[in-house]
Amino acid sequence: MRPQINLSRPTASRMWLVSLAAFMAIMQSSITDTFLSFIIAVTVSLAAFFCEFIIYFRTEKAAMIKDGSAITSALVLTLMLPNHISPVYAAIGVVFAMIVVKYSFGGLGSNWLNPAIGGWLFIRFTWRPAYEQALGSAAATGNGVFDGVVTDFLNKTVFSAFSSELPDGYITLFNATGAGVIADRGVLALLVGTSLLLSSQASRVWTPVVYLVGYGLLIRLFGALPVGGGFGAGDILSGFLSGGTLVTAFFLTPEPVTGPKSTQGALIVAFITAVFTFIFRYLGGELYGAFFAAALLNALVPIVRGIESRVLYARRRIAL
Repeated sequence: MRPQINLSRPTASRMWLVSLAAFMAIMQSSITDTFLSFIIAVTVSLAAFFCEFIIYFRTEKAAMIKDGSAITSALVLTLMLPNHISPVYAAIGVVFAMIVVKYSFGGLGSNWLNPAIGGWLFIRFTWRPAYEQALGSAAATGNGVFDGVVTDFLNKTVFSAFSSELPDGYITLFNATGAGVIADRGVLALLVGTSLLLSSQASRVWTPVVYLVGYGLLIRLFGALPVGGGFGAGDILSGFLSGGTLVTAFFLTPEPVTGPKSTQGALIVAFITAVFTFIFRYLGGELYGAFFAAALLNALVPIVRGIESRVLYARRRIAL
């Protein structure tokens, strides 16, 4: 069996499917924020496209403009941003991602850091007050009445049959309307879109599974301890549907260009990312610790690839 990961779909097809999945979540968020999320997505996508066009225009790589990688990076970055962030800041962030993170290292396949992560870090630290103000209170969703009505209905019609009860607040996670990261405001559409990615084999399947299983186990065992709860009482569902967890699991961690080249390496990195996500979010108090964890492991991937070359591929050459 070959140690390296092989995806059945070509790069362009995979990129456009990822873009579709991201766009679905952006549109769900747009419905409840007077299309602010959509405006950010359009602005960022245009900025990314023109950066790539200017760089590749009249070169032997001009055909690469059609591969969709610039739009994909732009839409994934959009998912990571607050829905009230200035589109100007978002556009400057994606320009940094395209020019500095991606093309200063040679373009797609040569960049060591995921451009969406690089753009997010640039915005997050360059305009930190603006970012935090735009983020607002991610916990204040503003649709408590809707949550209460649906929860009460489900408890009376579904959960009562199993002598159980759905706590308040979970329906809101699927239909958040308050300020927050766009991905967390479009969770329902994001779940549909990521299901499309997995079913079409456009993404690594086991990588997000390992990340979510590892993260969920840590949440369940230790997630309640920092807030005075007991061992084994952590809220897994809340941890999965907030804090940018789904974006990290399905878009950032499985990304093949800036990830490990072997299945073993990808799964190990996914699990370590889950550990640092838990540390940053639950022990460090950073709600979007998942993005920082993905950035940290992304930066260490060159080391992982070096280990892969020495251990997996060298051993295979000896065996041949």
